[in-house]
Amino acid sequence: MRPLRRKPKVLDEEPSLLKPSAGGGGFMLIPKGSDPGKPMQLPGSSAPGATDDEGDLVEPESAPVVDEIGRRRAKQIARRLALAQPMRQRRARRASTGTLTTMRWRGGTDEIDLDATLVAIAGNPLPTDDDILVRERVRNRRSIVLVVDISGSTKGEQVRTAAATVGAMVGELARDDVAVVAFWSDAAILVRLGERVSAETVLDQLLTLPTQGLTNVAFALEVAARELAGVPPADARVLLLSDCVHNAGPDPRGIASRLPRLDVLLDTSGEDDVDLGRDLATIGRGRCRLIRDHHDVAPALTSIFG
Repeated sequence: MRPLRRKPKVLDEEPSLLKPSAGGGGFMLIPKGSDPGKPMQLPGSSAPGATDDEGDLVEPESAPVVDEIGRRRAKQIARRLALAQPMRQRRARRASTGTLTTMRWRGGTDEIDLDATLVAIAGNPLPTDDDILVRERVRNRRSIVLVVDISGSTKGEQVRTAAATVGAMVGELARDDVAVVAFWSDAAILVRLGERVSAETVLDQLLTLPTQGLTNVAFALEVAARELAGVPPADARVLLLSDCVHNAGPDPRGIASRLPRLDVLLDTSGEDDVDLGRDLATIGRGRCRLIRDHHDVAPALTSIFG
């Protein structure tokens, strides 16, 4: 395996993992192992900070600060994102893998179930399209972890495009179990597999987190792997949305090889590491698609999920 283009910083502290607080006032630390008393850490930094609170991280004397202009822009982009074929109900029903099932013909497959069709039209002198039965593969419910980069290397429109993409996908992938992980040098689990959270809530959470700190792709992928523990590999996948400028922590290609499938949406609108992004997708048995702005997201997702 070729050396990384950049030499990542060796972190002095273990990365922190956070989740939204129950009261909606910020984020709280998920304790490592059985050590719930570990001091909490502020998003964007690996430095510990002591607190007398129960575990919530809140903005001083205020609710979390959201970039309202960015939030409106993200919602505008989300509404315009046409996550067409891969996300539509009918297309999502068909797959190259899954359970082969007999169902009424709806203009999709032409693999007629002759025996079942003959039974259906027996005694019917005027059969209709509804009497034609075909064999289609119905895919199982998928478990998808969306991993989005909000580190200091992402700026302005990149962040809004990332937020809008995640928000739109959470809304469109309603038939699947979707988890959302945001990351920098640390990471935050915004949505766990099986949770039902509105796209607007996810957008607000993403835009509340500060875009600062280093980029630890390896830790984010480790978090995704833990979320997928116990899920059959055929139904599990990870989608990484990042510029892949990995500059903190171990080489992420090691954990990529242990994922069931890793696809990469690689943002090239600023600084980027295309070589690493392509390596991650290749090792993760997935695809890497380059995107410059939100206009490129829909065709890239069609290519990945289609």
